[in-house]
Amino acid sequence: MLLLEGTQLLKEALRTSSFPSEIFATSSWLENNFQLLESMTKKIPIYEVTYSVLEAALTTKTPDGVATLFPLTALPKPDNEADFVLALDRLQDPGNLGTLFRTALAADVEVLWLALGADPLNQKALRASSGAVLHLPFERFGSSEEEAIRGLVEKLQLAVLRGYQILGTFVPRTPLKELIVPYWEVDWTKPTVLVLGNEGTGIHPRIKACCTHRITLPHNSLVDSLNVASSAVPLLLERRRAKMLSEHS
Repeated sequence: MLLLEGTQLLKEALRTSSFPSEIFATSSWLENNFQLLESMTKKIPIYEVTYSVLEAALTTKTPDGVATLFPLTALPKPDNEADFVLALDRLQDPGNLGTLFRTALAADVEVLWLALGADPLNQKALRASSGAVLHLPFERFGSSEEEAIRGLVEKLQLAVLRGYQILGTFVPRTPLKELIVPYWEVDWTKPTVLVLGNEGTGIHPRIKACCTHRITLPHNSLVDSLNVASSAVPLLLERRRAKMLSEHS
C-alpha cells in the first residue's frame, strides 16, 4: 500500500482508474468534506480517527485531517511505445523530483526513467507532485549508483536504435568540442528522450555519451546553473508547443 497524506492526494487518487483501499479522517474533516465522499462512485471503508492519531502516524507536521491507503498495484504501468520520455540521472531532492513529475504531466510526458536518486513514492515527492505520481508511469533503475547508470544507459541505447533523439541538457558555457544548441533549435516533434542531470554533478559521462543532441537553456552569465526543476519547465513545454504548432499547420 501507498500512504497518501492530505486532501489533495485523496482527490488525485479518486481521479485515477483505480480506487483507494481505505480512508482515515477526523470527524471535522468528514463533516467538511461530505460532498467529496458522496461523489465517490465506489464504497470505500472510512475510519474516523482523532487528530492526534494522524499527527503521530503521518510525516506532515500539520495534517489537514485525512490520510488514504492506495494500492501500489494501481500505479500506472510504463508504455514501451511512449513517444516522449523524461530521463532523470540520480536526482537527489524529493521536492525537485515531485515538481518534475507535475511539470512532466502538464507537458504530456508519457513515462519517466529514473536512475536511482530520490524515491517518487517518498512523502515529500508525492506532495510536491500534487498527485502527478499517481497518473504518470515511471521506471526506477538500480539498487546502487553503478546499477542505476547502467540501467539508464541501456534504456537510452535501445531508444537510439529505435530512432529516438536523446536530448542532453548542458550549461551554456560547457567546454565541449561537440555543438551545443539552444533548446528551440531541435525538432521536438520527433520521438524524444529528454535527459536531466543530478543537481550537483550534472549528467554522468556514460549517460552523456548516449545523447544524440546537446541542448542548453541560455541565461545570464552571472548565474552558473539553474535549478533542475525550474529549467525543466521551458524545455518540457517547448515539446508541447511544437506539437501543437505541427498539428495546426
